[in-house]
Amino acid sequence: MKVLYSNMLPLGIQDNQETIDESIKKQIAKSDRVDIAVGYVSLASLEELDRLVCENKIKHIVLVIGMYYIEGMPEKTYHTAVRLNKKWLDMGIGEIRIVRSLKYHGKVYCFYKNNIPFSAVIGSANLGVLKLEANNRRQYELCSLTEDSAETQELANIVERVKAPICSVNIAKASDMPLIREQNVSLTGIDTVEELPKNDIELYRKHKTDLTFTLPLKVPAFAERFMDDKKHYTQSNINVCYSLDTRNPKRPKARDWYEFQITVPSSVYSLPGYPKRNEPFFIVTDDGFMFKAHTTSDNNKQLNAVGSEHILGYWLKGRIAASGLVTPVHDTQKDTDRLGMITKEMLEAYGCDSLTFTKTNKKATDEDGNELDVWIVEFISRKDEE
Repeated sequence: MKVLYSNMLPLGIQDNQETIDESIKKQIAKSDRVDIAVGYVSLASLEELDRLVCENKIKHIVLVIGMYYIEGMPEKTYHTAVRLNKKWLDMGIGEIRIVRSLKYHGKVYCFYKNNIPFSAVIGSANLGVLKLEANNRRQYELCSLTEDSAETQELANIVERVKAPICSVNIAKASDMPLIREQNVSLTGIDTVEELPKNDIELYRKHKTDLTFTLPLKVPAFAERFMDDKKHYTQSNINVCYSLDTRNPKRPKARDWYEFQITVPSSVYSLPGYPKRNEPFFIVTDDGFMFKAHTTSDNNKQLNAVGSEHILGYWLKGRIAASGLVTPVHDTQKDTDRLGMITKEMLEAYGCDSLTFTKTNKKATDEDGNELDVWIVEFISRKDEE
């Protein structure tokens, strides 16, 4: 048995000692198959593991994650794991599994050659040890490397039991696993947006009225993202940024990725109590932001934040970006593959595809002392609503 260490002051490592991540990477380089069962992972360590698998041409890889099914998994890490799971399945080399029947907190790394386990690492280190970040840089871990055939086989047998269907499932089948939403920082620092405590949000929810309307988000499927026929919403609504801004016909320009145009149908804007044109009201979002909005255009069919066409986009597209499902695009005209376009697949993965606007019987005072109506806006799934 060889003891492995974290390289962290003041303990550090001594001469002839080896760090945990160095040892794991060396063992992977000797392997053609790797089985790992840990409690927790990080986004960066998932990507590092995938890099190591590809770099070393690993023929078979299984990663089992043990603690999130009960505790909840950070959504950006979850979506990264789902993406890598699909990649490994498509390549025919392996999968990522989630333990469902218990909280598995072990940390075992097994390394194989020609289907025979030749070494294993066991100890306190979760997968995050592969890639140090701010949140684990001062976390000290200890592990041991064994090359004893009996010990290695015993540890391999334990991992096999954790991999078994009675204990774990492929992550794609763990659709009911709770997700921990990432913080949306796109609205941070905007002086017209106020962040509310949870108690205030719940108070407004208690004062909902029966006046509510639902707006499905109109987006293309991924395979439809180049269909600019005005029927697939590739250049309108939440994806309006993929059309040129022609308000100055002589100098059309690219739109900001966060621009978001909400066009309300006549079945909604004709409802009694729908906000009148250019009469401001407050919006409170389900995740705790508050800002002033209004309706504009003919028949007050456009709905947007007062003074900005981006705030609703910062809120909604910022949430999708925070989840790791899309990366904001600096210049949409240079995004030739349209990977920044919001698609049906992204909304399905996020678990929400519609907005509900519900009036409350509460009012709030603006900066000029005017009392304005308050509406709650929620990002929901139509399936859940039904």
